[in-house]
Amino acid sequence: QVQLQESGPGLVKPSQTLSLTCTVSGGSITTNYAWSWIRQTPGKGLEWMGVIGYDGSTRYSPSLKSRTSISRDTSKNQFSLQLRSVTPEDTAVYYCSRWERVSPTWWGFMDYWGKGTLVTVSS
Repeated sequence: QVQLQESGPGLVKPSQTLSLTCTVSGGSITTNYAWSWIRQTPGKGLEWMGVIGYDGSTRYSPSLKSRTSISRDTSKNQFSLQLRSVTPEDTAVYYCSRWERVSPTWWGFMDYWGKGTLVTVSS
């Protein structure tokens, strides 16, 4: 059974880079599906941030594209999120998920999620 787990610092200072890693077990990130980052705040709710495909291709939310990078370490079956120049508005619970891509234009469900990790941006 597929499991995802987020890890990384829970506190980041303003202007620095938020960095999180998602460790995937029970399935290879290079074989199928896409692997996504989502965050949740009281003000904005759930916000999709970006995704990396099993082929390594990436796509990002237009509102975050300039600050966001998603990468992967295939030897560890992990993918990571970097969010640069953070502010307190970036304080949120961050989730990683598996996202089915039925076709290039047909995205399915996010069927597996990590439990989420709270990241606070504060000095």
